[in-house]
Amino acid sequence: MKSPSLRMMALALILVSFNLRPGINSVAPVLQAIRDELGMNAFTASLLTSIPVLCMGIIPPFAVKLGQRKGIERVIGWSLAFIVAGNALRLLTGSSIFLLLTAAVAGIGIAAIGPLLSGFIKQHFASNVPALISLYTVALAVGATIASGLSVPLQNRIHSWQHSLAVWALPALIALPVWWLYVLRRVKQPDGKTSTAHAAGLPWHSGRAWLLTLSFGMLGMLFYSLTAWLPPVIEHMGYSKAYAANMLTLFSFIQIPVGLAFPLLLKRIPSRLFWLLLGSFSMLIGFTLIMMSMTPWLAAILIGIGPGVLFPVNLLLPIETAADARQAAAWSAMTQSIGYVIGAAGPLLLGAIHDASGGYASLIVVLLAVNVLMIFIQLRIVKVRTAGGVVALEK
Repeated sequence: MKSPSLRMMALALILVSFNLRPGINSVAPVLQAIRDELGMNAFTASLLTSIPVLCMGIIPPFAVKLGQRKGIERVIGWSLAFIVAGNALRLLTGSSIFLLLTAAVAGIGIAAIGPLLSGFIKQHFASNVPALISLYTVALAVGATIASGLSVPLQNRIHSWQHSLAVWALPALIALPVWWLYVLRRVKQPDGKTSTAHAAGLPWHSGRAWLLTLSFGMLGMLFYSLTAWLPPVIEHMGYSKAYAANMLTLFSFIQIPVGLAFPLLLKRIPSRLFWLLLGSFSMLIGFTLIMMSMTPWLAAILIGIGPGVLFPVNLLLPIETAADARQAAAWSAMTQSIGYVIGAAGPLLLGAIHDASGGYASLIVVLLAVNVLMIFIQLRIVKVRTAGGVVALEK
């Protein structure tokens, strides 16, 4: 990225990526205060995490079509405005329905940006895709970590969980003019008439696309279940509310150095299967520690290493499969669309199980089962071939 304009576009991408998680991650640390004030049961409270994730399942195909007609960059700008609005409206929350509505508004913006950023990276940074994917995922992790870590201190200082949630409109508000100045003003946008020849459809009939989708979905189910339920689970183990919230922060934080190191590690060990299995088994060990009520901080680190490795690989594989930016957006839209629908089921499933059982042990059993299923799917994605008696892992 020697060009100054490309560096500024990369900065704009980082700022946009930063805003894709605070609207979700800021909720879990103050969830009990929200439930107490609004009288939410566990299942309804889980919707605050599941609605944005469900939006990520519904919106991407429409976002891709709109991006093909109006321009990927323009639709990302519009979506960023939705994130600003969804977070800012939380300041006015006085009922459960209104708060769920804000989750939907922010969720639409978050959902549209995800697959379009993959197309954006493919189009403007084709020779640097792993590095830009790394920046993208690190920015996501930084946003998630800061939101998780500051929610309770902000609530305590301002004495209002509404203000604590609404403050996350500010980073998106800062990102908007940067995106406009360094991307929208410098990239020619389509005239709104996209020909059928240039439109890329979603790869519904591709077996590989479905495997990538299931892999992304299993990871999403684990990630968003943890985002919603890790603090209550650790608190139930006998630790304080502050300690439990810090474990969610640690879970998010560990993904930052892992994401930064990932492009260098990928050059040394290019096998995608190696990294998929490393991330999955790291999470498996972490869940086992929690089930045995052992060392929550070590469990949080091990579980956090998982998404730190798995998320960039799951983003990278559809982009590598695609021939151009439109196909990259289409493949990413499919994997993220169906994948996030699967992911949205995680917090809801755990909330329903908790309401039925009143306990937390069964939640970890469910997460372990999903983790094992994800490993089997990954083994199908990247086949192991034997050549001359030597086992070689395909990319």
